[in-house]
Amino acid sequence: MPEVIFTGPEGRLEGRYHPQKERDAPIAIVLHPHPQFGGTMNNKVVYNLHYAFYRLGFTVLRFNFRGVGRSQGEYEQGIGELSDAASALDYLQSMNQNTKHCWVAGFSFGAWIGMQLLMRRPEITGFISVAPPANMYDFSFLAPCPSSGLIINGSADRVAMPNDTVTLVNKLHDQKGITVSHEVVEGADHFFKDEEKHMNPMINI
Repeated sequence: MPEVIFTGPEGRLEGRYHPQKERDAPIAIVLHPHPQFGGTMNNKVVYNLHYAFYRLGFTVLRFNFRGVGRSQGEYEQGIGELSDAASALDYLQSMNQNTKHCWVAGFSFGAWIGMQLLMRRPEITGFISVAPPANMYDFSFLAPCPSSGLIINGSADRVAMPNDTVTLVNKLHDQKGITVSHEVVEGADHFFKDEEKHMNPMINI
C-alpha cells in the first residue's frame, strides 16, 4: 500500500493510499482519533476500517492530522483538523476523478471531524461513525444530516457514553430523507480492544 505525501493547509500531510484497479471505484477517507491522546492513522480501529472499505471495493485513504507522525503543523482544536480532512478529500478526488460515490469514516474524534466534513461537502454520499463522542463535542450541526450512514459503538464504552450515542442516533432518526443505522457491539469498550470478540464484529457489520 503506497505511502503518500500531499499538501495540507499547514504543509505536508502523510497518508496511506490503497487504490482499486477500477477507475470509477467509490472512494473513502478514514479519520483517526484525537491527536493529543495518541491518535494516529495506524490506530487499530482506523486500520481495520481502512481495509474493510477496501474489501468492499473502495479506493481508500487514511492520513495523519497535522502534527502527527510526519504531518506538518500543530493541533488546532478540531478547526485545523477539519481543514486537513478537506485537503485529504481534495487529494483523493483528484486521484479518482471518475468516482461517483464518496464516503467518510471516522473513529472517536475522527467521527466528529468526519460528520463536520459531511456537512460541508455535498459530494459525500455516506458515512460511518465509530464511537462518536457525543458527550464531549456538539453534534447539533447535523440539522439536517445530508447523507445516510452507520453509527457503531460499544456497549461498554466509558469514553463516548452509550446513552449519548443513542440520543444522537434518535435525533438523526427523526430526520426525513436519510437512513441512519445504529449497531451496538456488546461488551466492547471505546477501543474495541478484544480483536475476536469486539473488533471483528465491528468491522463486519
